[in-house]
Amino acid sequence: MSYKSLPKVELHTHIEGAAPPDFIRSLAKEQSVDLSGIFTEDGGYAYRDFWHFLEVYEAATSVLKAPQDYARLTRAFLENCAEAGVIYVETFISPDFCGGRDVSAWRDYLSAIQDAATEAERDMGITLRGIVTAVRHFGPDAARETARCAQETAGGFITGFGMGGDEKSGTQGDFAYAFDMAREAGLHLTTHAGEWNGPDEVRAALDDLRVQRIGHGVRAFEDPALVERLIEDDITLEVCPGSNVFLGVYPDLASHPIAKLRDRGVKVTVSTDDPPFFRTDMVKEYENLSRQFGWDATDFKALNLSAIGAAFCDDATRARVRKILETQDV
Repeated sequence: MSYKSLPKVELHTHIEGAAPPDFIRSLAKEQSVDLSGIFTEDGGYAYRDFWHFLEVYEAATSVLKAPQDYARLTRAFLENCAEAGVIYVETFISPDFCGGRDVSAWRDYLSAIQDAATEAERDMGITLRGIVTAVRHFGPDAARETARCAQETAGGFITGFGMGGDEKSGTQGDFAYAFDMAREAGLHLTTHAGEWNGPDEVRAALDDLRVQRIGHGVRAFEDPALVERLIEDDITLEVCPGSNVFLGVYPDLASHPIAKLRDRGVKVTVSTDDPPFFRTDMVKEYENLSRQFGWDATDFKALNLSAIGAAFCDDATRARVRKILETQDV
C-alpha cells in the first residue's frame, strides 16, 4: 500500500537539513563555491558518521548566505513535504545560521522564511511553524544569544524553542538559562536527547530544561522507570526512525524501539529529521514502519492525531488540522 495520500503531521525537521542536494549544488555554483567533497557520486550527501554529518551539514549551510536563499529553501522544503502528504510541519531554524544571532539580521531571515511559508500554505495547503533552535556544540553563551532572538520574535510563526547539535557536548543543564528565557517568552520547549547518549540524557532534559517534548528520545526505552515517567508526564517523543537507522543508532528498523515504546503507552510521533541526508521522506517512513511492524492506515491516523495534539501551534490551527485528520478515510 502507498501511504502518499494520507494527511500527515511532522514535528521534527531541520530547515537546512531539508535542503535537497541539487538545491545546495545550484547555490554553490551561483556563488562559485566548491562543495564537491560533500556529495556522493550519485548526487547525495556524503559523510562517514554522525559527527562528520555535522561537518557536512554546516558546509552545505555555508552557501545559505542571505534571506532570499532561505526563502527559496523554504519553498523547496515545503514542496517536498506536501508531495509526501504532509499538511502540518514544524522545523528547527537556527539564528546561528540566519544572521549570526544578530536580532536585526535574524528578523530579516525570519521574514523571508515566513513569507515563503505563507505562499506555500496558499498554494499547497501545507502549514509551517518555526522552532528557534540553539546549537549545542556552539556552547551556552551562544544559546543565550539564540534565546534572545527567540524572545524578540516569539508568537505567530515562531512557536517553540529547542536545541540540536552534538549531544556529547556539555550537558542539558548547561543550557537551562537559555530555556528559561524562551519559557518566559511563552514558547513551547523541546530538545534533542536520548539519541546518542542514554536514558540519563532524557532524564536531564526533563529535570533541567523542563521540556514538553523530546527530540528522538528513543534510548529512554533502556530504562523502564523513565518510560513510566514519560507516560505519566505526558511527554511526546519526536521519533525519526529512518534517521536513527541511517546514522547507526540502531543497526536496522527491527531493532528500533518505536513500536515497543508505543505499545507501552508512550506518545510517539514520526518525522524525517534531515530527509535528503538520510534518503527518506514521510511516505518511505510509513512504508518501512508498515512493513516492519504491521502498522496500517488506522495506526498512522492515530499517530498523526497524537502529533497534532503535541504540536506547538495555536488552538485554531490545531483544530483545523485535527479536523482534516479525523475525516481521513481509513
